[in-house]
Order: sequence, then C-alpha cells, then structure tokens
Amino acid sequence: METICSKKGMVATSQPIAAEIGLEILKKGGNAVDAAIATAACLTVVEPTANGIGGDAFAIVWMNGELHGLNASGSAPKSISIEKVKEQGHETMPTFGWTPVTIPGQPAAWSTLSKRFGKLPLTEVLKPAIKIAEQGYAVTPTIAKSWQRTYDLYSKKMDKTEFSEWYRLFAPNGRAPKAGEIMKFPDHAKTLAEIAETNAESFYRGELATKIITEAGKKGGYLQASDLAEYTPEWVVPLSVNYRGYDVWELPPNGQGVIALSALNILKQFDFSTADPTTIIHRQIEALKLAFMAGKKVISDPQTTNLNQVEQLLSADFAIAQAKKITNQAINPKKCDIAKGGTVYLATADSDGNMVSYIQSNYMGFGSGVVIPNTGIAMQNRGADFSLDSTHANSLVGGKKTYHTIIPGFLTKNGQAIGSFGMMGGYLQPQGHVQLLMNTIDFNMDPQTALNAPRFHWIEKKTVELEDEFPSKLVSELTKKGHEIRALNDQSFFGRGQIIWRNLETGELTGGTEKRTDGHVAAY
Repeated sequence: METICSKKGMVATSQPIAAEIGLEILKKGGNAVDAAIATAACLTVVEPTANGIGGDAFAIVWMNGELHGLNASGSAPKSISIEKVKEQGHETMPTFGWTPVTIPGQPAAWSTLSKRFGKLPLTEVLKPAIKIAEQGYAVTPTIAKSWQRTYDLYSKKMDKTEFSEWYRLFAPNGRAPKAGEIMKFPDHAKTLAEIAETNAESFYRGELATKIITEAGKKGGYLQASDLAEYTPEWVVPLSVNYRGYDVWELPPNGQGVIALSALNILKQFDFSTADPTTIIHRQIEALKLAFMAGKKVISDPQTTNLNQVEQLLSADFAIAQAKKITNQAINPKKCDIAKGGTVYLATADSDGNMVSYIQSNYMGFGSGVVIPNTGIAMQNRGADFSLDSTHANSLVGGKKTYHTIIPGFLTKNGQAIGSFGMMGGYLQPQGHVQLLMNTIDFNMDPQTALNAPRFHWIEKKTVELEDEFPSKLVSELTKKGHEIRALNDQSFFGRGQIIWRNLETGELTGGTEKRTDGHVAAY
C-alpha cells in the first residue's frame, strides 16, 4: 500500500465502498462536505460494527479559507440521574440496554453540515448509501472479524429476547456474517431516506422520533420526546497548539482532543532529531500519561468544563513543568479509566481547496445493543462513560454531555490548510494523533508511511501494548525503563487512521489509509 496522489479530489476512509461513494459525489459536483456526509452515511451500512444511525459525530471543516468546528454529540436524557441508576442496582454505568443511551447527534450533524456548506441536496447525497443498504454489499474481511468478535461477546452478555431486534438485524442467520457474505438492510435504507427527505426532522421531531420514544417507553429507557425535539448540534471554535511551525487543531471539550494538544506541547520541549527509538517512544508514552492524567480531571460537558483549566492544559508553563517530570523511568500514574471503543473516521478534499475531517461512532462496537424495531437505528451507549461519583468531573447528570473519545484532527501552517487526519480507537485516539503527527513533522514520513509505522497503546499505570512489529531489543529497553510491555499480533487494537495532506505550493493532494483495516483512498 502506497501514498495516493491526486489534483482534484480525494476521500479516505476505512471501507472501499464508502470512499468510492464519496468520490462519486465529488464528481457529481458536490464539495468536500457533501462527500463527507455521503461517505459517513454509507459507513453506517457497511461498517455497522463501529457506527450506526443512532450515534454521535464531530467535524472540523476547512471551507473557503476558514476553519469551523461542529460538535454533534448528544447529552444524557434529562430524566436520568445517579440515584435512579443506582436504584437499578448499578455501581457503575452499564454498557448495554437503554440506561447508557444518550441523544444521537449524527443525523443532525449530516443535516447541519449540509444546510450550511453543502452544494447538493441531502436527498442526492444520501442516495448512494440508501442504494447500498437496499441492494446489499459484501462484508469485508476486517469487518467480518470484528463482527464475529462482537457477536461472541453479545451472545454472552445480551439476552436474545431482550435484544431480539439486534439479533434479527445483525445476526439474521443465527451468527455473524462471514467475509464475502452479502448483507442487506432494507429498514436502514428506509430510515436513511426519511432522514434525507426531512433533513433529519423526522429523527428528532417526527415519525422516527416517535418510534424511538415509543421503544424507550416500552423498555424502561430514560429518553423522552423533549430530549430529541430540543436537540441541536453546536458550532464551536477549534483549539490549537503550534508544534514545530505547524498549527495542530482539535475540538474543545467534551472531546478529548485537548489531551493530544497537551501531549504535543510537552513533547516539543524535547529535541528528537538525534534521539534513539527507545527514547522517542518512552517520552511519547510519558507525555501522554501526563496529558491524560490532567485531562481526565477536566474534560466533560462544554457547559460544565472549566475553560481556565483547559487553557492551563495548553499553556507553555504547564508543558514545561510536565516535561520536567519525564525521567528515564516510567511514571506510575493514577488510574485513568482507559477503555476500548468503536468508531469510523473519514477525510475528504475537493478541487476548491475545501477539506473535512469527520468522525462518528456508536461506541463500543455496535453501541448499546438497542435497535429500534423496523428502522435499523442502532443506539449508541456513550453514556457508559459517565461516572456515578457525584464529585467526578464527568459525573452523570440529566441533560449533560459526557467525556467523548472521538476526535477529528486538522493541520495548518501559516494560516493555510495542510489537511485532515484522524484515527478510530477509543482512548487510543489522542495517542494515535500524537504518533501520526510526529511521524509526519518530526520524522518526515509521507501519509501512508506515517500510518504504516508500528504503534504503541498506553493502557493504564505502566502497561503499554506494542504491535509485534517493534524489534525485541526496543521491547527490552522499554522494559528496563519500567514499562510493562504486552506485545500483540492483533492489529485491531491499535486504531485505524486516515490522512489527506495538501501541498501548499502545488495544491497536490496526498492521502494514506489504514493497513490495519480494509481502508481505501479514492481520488481523481
């Protein structure tokens, strides 16, 4: 797999069908935003193991020379509370069922992006995804593997009567589909058509909303009609730090992008030009630990997050002070509740210089296991990240947004767009952003090489997972520094990223896609 180059337009994501659909929209006269929406909608069909219609989304949009941020994450239902969840017998937020379900922001993201920046009507943009859902598609190898793993887990954790719609939709033959098997989702197609025809109004204030709330009422869910009716995504101002002459952009909380920015700020206190691989990785791990330790105490709902504390995380004084804490030995930090999740990322670019960095997720694979009957809407379980400790920054409160793992990234230089980057993988994402950017900026790697490079994943305390491509000598040297290393040959635990860069001098686009999934860069 090599870096792809083009002049006119490009779409990079984790599924070939979705990338090609995005490119099709560009060729029809759509712009980067139209292509992003079309690709995202298709991904809900062809990669249901990581996202669905009932999830959340975030986007960074470079349009007509300006950067815009969209936070389309949903809050907890207003009627939920710590006390009510504990009365159900839970000491921590559950993973499955209606309790961790939060308001889905994704359909509203598509509508909002389309209304503000799209060139084509939403009915035209969603048409290819609707067709794929109706006519079917062949399941790709990586998705088949993930589907099987999730089915095995759900078979142990989810009652087949209570979650009958999930089993009907995603295991119609009493099992997970195999690679190459054709899957069709006619209910999903009808729902996408309804969203397109009503600009997502049906999902929040119409027929689809009624179906969602009716099911919630039957199954003891906290979601109410007013929760959906009052929901709107938020336009936000992206945050940035300058890293060796480049401005790195992330969205503000409730996303965890500030952790990547904080870690880069710490790391730029060091000179890596002559550093050996062990020193580089050791410092990256330690900087990320410090950034996570600070960020997890602050990041939550934008309305409750202390902005002064966020500014402090990104300050030069904080970075210098944290860098001084990095020694030759691994830090043993307090537990940061790092978990694994499921997400899809995509990047698009058009011939006018517009670019989109977009990410959406149902969280933890298929999400909550709740599927609204006869709609194909799989509901997310983002509320599982809330704490039932009322003193915690991310404590559960009705109407509050939780700490969010999914983060799109963007890179500029001297006020001009370099491009989009991002990675799926729950709490790995800030770690992946740091590794991708340092591969690009510090080590001069092209997009595909930057993505192909072996990765680490800090888990908790001193535990670090490494891809088995790392040499044994490096593993030994990191162990001597106090890291507890787990070498894994399963690449699915190390994220799945995409990159599109634009050459500021020639306008040429270069893109890379993840070797750890069935990724694809479509270009013309």
